[in-house]
Parts: sequence; C-alpha cells; structure tokens
Amino acid sequence: MQGHKRVLLAAPRGYCAGVDRAVITVEKALERYGAPVYVRKQIVHNIHVVRELEAKGAIFVEEVDEVPEGAHVVFSAHGVSPAVVNAASDRGLQAIDATCPLVTKVHREAVRFARDDYQILLVGHEGHEEVEGTAGEAPENVTIVNNPDEADTIEVADPSKLVWLSQTTLSVDETMETVRRLRARFPELQDPPSDDICYATQNRQVAIKKVAREADLVIVVGSANSSNSVRLVEVALEYGAKAAYRVDYADEVKQEWLDGVTTVGVTSGASVPEVLVQEVLRDLAHAGYADVEEVKTAEEDLMFSLPKELRGDGKPRGGRVGASA
Repeated sequence: MQGHKRVLLAAPRGYCAGVDRAVITVEKALERYGAPVYVRKQIVHNIHVVRELEAKGAIFVEEVDEVPEGAHVVFSAHGVSPAVVNAASDRGLQAIDATCPLVTKVHREAVRFARDDYQILLVGHEGHEEVEGTAGEAPENVTIVNNPDEADTIEVADPSKLVWLSQTTLSVDETMETVRRLRARFPELQDPPSDDICYATQNRQVAIKKVAREADLVIVVGSANSSNSVRLVEVALEYGAKAAYRVDYADEVKQEWLDGVTTVGVTSGASVPEVLVQEVLRDLAHAGYADVEEVKTAEEDLMFSLPKELRGDGKPRGGRVGASA
C-alpha cells in the first residue's frame, strides 16, 4: 500500500552566482545598448533562459564571425579561449565578458602552469564549451581526461611536471576517482591551488545525495546540455534514488514515473530559474504530492560583480554560490 505522498525539495538548487551574473549581463547590455545584443553560444545552458532573452532582443550565435562588425557581443558564462577574444577584436566587436569568475580562475591556473612548462591534465568533457575555453589558454600543454577509464591510458611527457585541473561542473565523486587513478600512475601529480569544481555544483550534489536516500523518484529540472544538471541525475541514482529523470519543463514529467511512488525528490541545475521548479511542484501537488519538505544542506551567499562595462552604480550584482557545504 502506498504511504503518505510527499516531495523532498533539495536546497541549494537552481541559479548560482555565475549564472545570475551572466543572465543579468545580457539584460543590462540590452537596456544600455538596445537590441540586438549578440551572444556567443548559449549564455547559460538552459533553453528557457535562452528563449526569454531572445524575446528581449538577444541574438545567439555559434561564433563571432556571425556578428556584424562593430556590434556588441557577450561571451557566455562558460568562458572563451584567447583565440575567440582575438577574433572578436579583429572584427571590431565590443565584447562583454560574462565568464563565471570561477571559470576565469581555472583559466588563470592553466596559463600559470603552462608558463612553468607543466603538462596539464584537464579533467572534463571534450567538446564542452568550458573545456574548450580552458584548453585554449594553453593548447600545447593541455591533455583532456574525459573519465576515470581514460586516466588508465593517458600518456605524459614528464611525470615530475604534471598538474590536474578540472571543469567546474563535474561530478565531485567521479572527478576524485579520475584523480585517484591518475595519481596511482603518476605519484608526483600536483593538485590545483584551490578546488576547481565550483561551490554551487558541489552544494547541489551534496543536497541531492541526502534527498536520494529517501526518494522513490528524483526529478532534476535542467537542460540536456547542462553538465551539472546531467550530473545531478547520475548522483541521485548513485546515492539511492530508485529512478531519476531530467526535464526542462513540468509538462515533461510522465504519469508513469509517479506510479507507486511515495516520495519524490526535486532539484534543479545551476542554470535553472526557480519558476520552472515551482511549476513542477504545482503539477506534483495536483497529483497528490502537496506535502513539500525542504532539505537544506548549505547556505549560499557569495555574489559577483557585473562586467566592468555594465557597472552603473558600483554595487555587486549577481546570484549566489555556496560559501559553505
């Protein structure tokens, strides 16, 4: 017999400081310069956010050569390589860099270690925009390691001059397993100066781990190209959820997912506006899951300033990432 239906709502969830800053950057650029403002790639990996900004006058392009000469272009939160910056400059574009400061930190680490002639093992997913941007800072020095299995086969030139860095939105557990296997082969492997996986990513994974232990079903709100959203599904399954699915919108939740389910866990990726989560909760309430208990594992209070071109009043503007775990 099915017990009392309830929802365990993970916290933290949703927007992080880097995402909030990037979205506000596009909105402020549209206010200041008027439409259109061009954006290279999706500003953040969420289809709803992209559609809303398009409705306000943003035009999303794949590369800067699609932007009319002299126009304003925003670089996405995932960061760009120096080659992209130079290409924008060559076209006379007025570039606004919305790269998350936590990604910028990894870029600086890559530049520093390359300058000291280290081989950099970049743990991340080849083809992801953030990885392309970081690798582009030092292409001769960077070797991408996609997963733990690749750690067993990767070749290095000098095991004594080796450091690992990572994409900021990975699974903490999988990244540490990759590093463990790398260090088993290369004992002199150095760690980054500070943790590369961002606080927001870690906090959302910690929260869903706690929820997953009690959940028959976990619903993660987030887009398919959002690395951190996809990781939340994987983490939920790994930590005990009987089933876990990712959706962009509430109407993608299938009735059969709820069959026989007493406890539903709900969370969202770091690029997801809260309104999309509330729509899922509303539909779940209509399905009998009106009892919502928030499971909080961290407080988030870090904020980032807007890019210098858009700072009108000098006050920080941005969202929150985890300062505690």
